[in-house]
Amino acid sequence: MNMQQIMAQAQRMQKDIMAKKGQIDAMDFEGKSDWVSIKFKGNRDVKSVEILSDEAFNAENKEILADMIMLAIKDGLNKIEKETESKLGAYSEMGGML
Repeated sequence: MNMQQIMAQAQRMQKDIMAKKGQIDAMDFEGKSDWVSIKFKGNRDVKSVEILSDEAFNAENKEILADMIMLAIKDGLNKIEKETESKLGAYSEMGGML
């Protein structure tokens, strides 16, 4: 392969990566715990936070609610990470291009 072919291949790969990343960024993801639902865009922006349980408003449950929010955030971000890995994982195995 000559240098021009290598550069052309790299440009095609870069376009493919950017297209797949755009698809992921446009997707919606939901992280949930027992009391909380958090909606994300694929670019990790938080779209909404919803308290699912009236029990969450009890002052004694303030720490538990905070824990439930953290669990929902982690759940949503893990889903985004899995989708990113499924679409772009092959590129990272090709020399860490991401």
